Amino acid sequence: MDTPLTVPDPAGATELSCDVLVVGGGTAGTMAALTAAGRGANVLLLEKAHVRHSGALAMGMDGVNNAVVPGRAEPDDYVAEITRANDGLVDQSTVRQTATRGFAMVRRLESYGVKFEKDEHGEYAVRQVHRSGSYVLPMPEGKDVKKVLYRQLRRREMRERIRIENRVMPVRVLTHPDDGRAVGVAGFHTRTGEFVLVRAGAVILATGACGRLGLPASGYLYGTYENPTNAGDGYAMAYHAGAALTGIECFQVNPLIKDYNGPACAYVANPFGGYQVNRHGERFVESDYWSGQMMAEFAAELASDRGPVYLKLSHLPEETVGAVESILHTTERPTRGTFHEGRGHDYRTHDIEMHISEIGLCGGHSASGVRVDAHARTTVPRLYAAGDLASVPHNYMIGAFVFGDLAGEDAAKYTAYEGELDRRQVLDAHELIYRPLRNPSGPPQPQVEYKLRRFVNDYVAPPKTGAKLSLAVEAFDRMSREIAGMGARTAHELMRCAEVSFIRDCAEMAARASLARTESRWGLYHERLDHPERDDADWLHHLDLRKSPSGAMEFTARPVEPYLVPVPEFAPPGGPERHLGEVELVPVATAGPREAVPAARPAADGAVTAAEDPAEGPAPDPAEGPAAAPSPRLLELLGLVEDSPGLDVLGPYLEDADPAVRAAAVTALGETAPAGTGPALAARLRDGSPRVRAAASAALRELVEVLPAEPVLGDGLREALGVPDPGVRTAALDVLRALRLGDAPLYAAALADPEVDVRVGAVRALVSVDAVAELARAAADPAREVRVAVARGLAAVRDPRPGPLAPLLDDADPLVGGAALAALAGTGCPPEYAARAAAALGAPAWQVRAGAATALRAAPAGLAVPVLAPVLADPNADVRKAAVLSLLAHRDDPAARTALAGAADDPDADVRAYAARAAHAVH
Repeated sequence: MDTPLTVPDPAGATELSCDVLVVGGGTAGTMAALTAAGRGANVLLLEKAHVRHSGALAMGMDGVNNAVVPGRAEPDDYVAEITRANDGLVDQSTVRQTATRGFAMVRRLESYGVKFEKDEHGEYAVRQVHRSGSYVLPMPEGKDVKKVLYRQLRRREMRERIRIENRVMPVRVLTHPDDGRAVGVAGFHTRTGEFVLVRAGAVILATGACGRLGLPASGYLYGTYENPTNAGDGYAMAYHAGAALTGIECFQVNPLIKDYNGPACAYVANPFGGYQVNRHGERFVESDYWSGQMMAEFAAELASDRGPVYLKLSHLPEETVGAVESILHTTERPTRGTFHEGRGHDYRTHDIEMHISEIGLCGGHSASGVRVDAHARTTVPRLYAAGDLASVPHNYMIGAFVFGDLAGEDAAKYTAYEGELDRRQVLDAHELIYRPLRNPSGPPQPQVEYKLRRFVNDYVAPPKTGAKLSLAVEAFDRMSREIAGMGARTAHELMRCAEVSFIRDCAEMAARASLARTESRWGLYHERLDHPERDDADWLHHLDLRKSPSGAMEFTARPVEPYLVPVPEFAPPGGPERHLGEVELVPVATAGPREAVPAARPAADGAVTAAEDPAEGPAPDPAEGPAAAPSPRLLELLGLVEDSPGLDVLGPYLEDADPAVRAAAVTALGETAPAGTGPALAARLRDGSPRVRAAASAALRELVEVLPAEPVLGDGLREALGVPDPGVRTAALDVLRALRLGDAPLYAAALADPEVDVRVGAVRALVSVDAVAELARAAADPAREVRVAVARGLAAVRDPRPGPLAPLLDDADPLVGGAALAALAGTGCPPEYAARAAAALGAPAWQVRAGAATALRAAPAGLAVPVLAPVLADPNADVRKAAVLSLLAHRDDPAARTALAGAADDPDADVRAYAARAAHAVH
């Protein structure tokens, strides 16, 4: 139980020193620490929780949204797309860093053991979700990304350079009084309450987004779309250190599942065939997924008589829905399946109602953040920012890793600061931390935070007006005094109180910045009802804010830097910066003009004089029931993991009589991966306990990118193909395929397995060795899932031919026939097959018609265009979409261009959008 604290003497602070100080142990912070240490710096990594489980990446990641993989996308195209999505307001030099360095980062992560989806030949399985460019790289087993990174931090060579201090929360960056450079931080321990000062040669802020800004519709303080531990710490610390922030008026707003506050996951569902519809079942999104304009369209549809809006998956076959569930209900949000189950909803029978998230500040998903250059430097010398905290638009996970790497590389050249710390700054930080202890009976943090964030919803959330934003500024100024009066008794409560001060700072920045930009831009992100038009003449400028020497929040309109990649839609005007100074509030009439200030109402003794609404936050969750005490062997094993033990130490635990201990030892192997891990895990595939076998299967899949492809591992995996557990057999096949340790006869034998999942795995394995004859024999498999996999596999071999697809083209199952026809787009569609595809355009099943339209993409234009043009009148939108995409491939044909022009008025938004892109490409 927490013990009441007393205010510590600032002179007795715990003092630490390092060359490079990294604040935040999430995505960007871990990479910054690894890179700086790799370049010889002594690194201190501070995390207010525990690095092993901290940050937005803690629960894993279902995919990469911005992978610029050579051969699948071009850096310049990506830079142009991000420029368009951000309405021209970007520093392309920073975006280009992600575009050009992102693929190397993917490979680096892979070398650590992070697993990205690949096809049967080991090529990255990049998907197209955006209408222009293929940038989405799925990570269906990406739940363990953070564990992999933590394993790197705990490697012996890294431990010599990286000191991790968990449960230490900085509240202020300390700067040198003469030149303003960052020289350290002041903070405290979130369990003991001790005051902590750190001297550093450079400081890297990697504290994530301000996810706890707006209040979720549930009213639950921590039920946010973004990680709720990210309360804007870094935004506030950078601001008070004198750094410039930019784009703070560009909010993060997202489509989500109503009442659940989890993402609707277009990046997961859409590649599988899911999409967003209104209540009539119509797709309506015209713009691309990573733009604020998309959110404006979403909000308009939601507010119209065509709402509500839904995520539609109910039209998909069982095997596809199951694959989507396996990602959305594990890696993305483990509670999501429970939520749907509680409502009696199933993706197979119910479309999922969607809504709009609360607002937040996030560079990674919009553009709000600390201003950085192409090396992650802020405007304060030796202070860096990376990840969602930094203003690099739509930077996502890969961008966070890239800028963490850039920050670590640049900061590593500095050595520890050995001078005195500014006493005034230290005392101010001390007061911020400990003032709640002086007023333990003051208003509690949940009550004050609820009220603060309710004001954010009432006055700051879009659509915005000058009047509401001015009321917001007044409310946040008034709440400064209430926040100063909050009470706390424990170190944990001190942490929460400090977070409320950060949220208030971010709320004021958001309101004042939104007031300063007198135009509308980024769709819903900055929709000003009193300034509804976009104004490129005056406002194609970054809006920077910073703390003036007097302590006021002041603004500068900064010209957009000349583009590295021209984007015809935007022409930055250049010119000098415009100093705007402090923003003026809009007058808000209440009771009309007064000649004199009204007299204060006297209060009776003991009466409450504050007029503020003492709204309380929601009740805390019920306490969990008591858990059984762990066995001594398990606790002993967990203690060993921190020291990265070798197989000789873990071996006895792998052979323990207790299956729980053996399973924990397997998990420990997955976390530490010492020499000999592969064969040891393969041996556990034959364990007598299902729990141990499942853990070994998961660990092998997780580590497949870093395990040596040694014969002894191959032998163990081959033996596992005889284990009665189908999950083990499937995992063994997958690892054999990925490590190139199997051959065609071995995989072909698995086609006789009684389990469908194992046979599907065998098909994928046969594709990896281009075993066309063996694949063709599997075309008669009784399971639809296997036949669909065969159809797709025959198009995925290195030298595909249409002939082997012939038996599948007339398959009675429409999903198989549709898949076989669509595969002709990859194998080639010569005249005799084009004729079969043309005939299939009249099939009763829409899946077959869509596959036939796709097949004609590879047919001669003279055969394809005349039969595709009438398909643009098909009653099914997905069939029309397939026809448009195939006509795009033939757009040099005048008849194709005519047909595409007619599709520009299609009732389906996707069909219209692709047809419009075709017209743009032609001209």
